[in-house]
Amino acid sequence: MAASEGLTALLRVRMSAQDGHYGGGLVDGARILALFGDVATELLVRIDGDEGLFAAYEEIRFLAPTYAGDYIEAQGRVVRVGRTSRRIEFEARKVIAARPEIGESAADALDPPVIVCRAVGTCVTSKEKQRKASG
Repeated sequence: MAASEGLTALLRVRMSAQDGHYGGGLVDGARILALFGDVATELLVRIDGDEGLFAAYEEIRFLAPTYAGDYIEAQGRVVRVGRTSRRIEFEARKVIAARPEIGESAADALDPPVIVCRAVGTCVTSKEKQRKASG
């Protein structure tokens, strides 16, 4: 196993009113994918010393809705490191749920968190841009 395989990164963010793209404050799935992109960037910087590029998603599964006011944890784990490619598994979890039906500022901490999205993607850092030894 390459030394960077198993490396993880985690972001936690609150979905704002501006993230609510659809009726009822429903957040567009693209917002979750943008978080995955940020997680991938951190991983590539830690592995290669460069932001690299997101090449493709192999799989994306949206499993539960996300709403404005929810807190989302987006996590990525490097599962394979090639010469220039890095395969990453992503998971987004809702850790706090907004409860507007109770009150405009009501929310519940979720234990356990609710998985809202899982994905697998591949990022690439060209050899010329790799400043650190991968693997």
